[in-house]
Amino acid sequence: MVSGEAPQAEGSVRVDVWIWSVRLTKTRSQAAAACRAGHVKVAGERAKPAQAVRVGDEVRLRHAGRDRIVVVSKIVKKRVGPPVAVECFIDNSPPPPPREAAIQVPVRDRGAGRPTKRDRREMDRLRGAGPSAREASAREVSAREASRGDGPTR
Repeated sequence: MVSGEAPQAEGSVRVDVWIWSVRLTKTRSQAAAACRAGHVKVAGERAKPAQAVRVGDEVRLRHAGRDRIVVVSKIVKKRVGPPVAVECFIDNSPPPPPREAAIQVPVRDRGAGRPTKRDRREMDRLRGAGPSAREASAREVSAREASRGDGPTR
């Protein structure tokens, strides 16, 4: 055994190392941070970064806004290339959401100045954020007064 390396049972590896090795996270520190934050579960239990993972374990990872559910089929201790990484686990994750479901952000031309009131209302409508409740109720009151003839005369 190399000095500085933690003793491990044959056929097991740290969960943060395995997650990083099979390219579920970009860096090992991201994998360890996900474990510490409670975003990694092994066999349904929250996993600490040093928890051992064996063949057949189910690993659930919440990363980059997506749930990944994988079953360990091969133990690797070093980072491997994408073709080899795919062979190390069975992916039972739900499919990612379609790209059309992403929020469309309105883009203004550079140098177009501040948006007008009409532009702001249009941007709010596109975002799905309608007028505030106060504005809506004020409009309803003024419409009621106008229909009854109670409003101010001009």
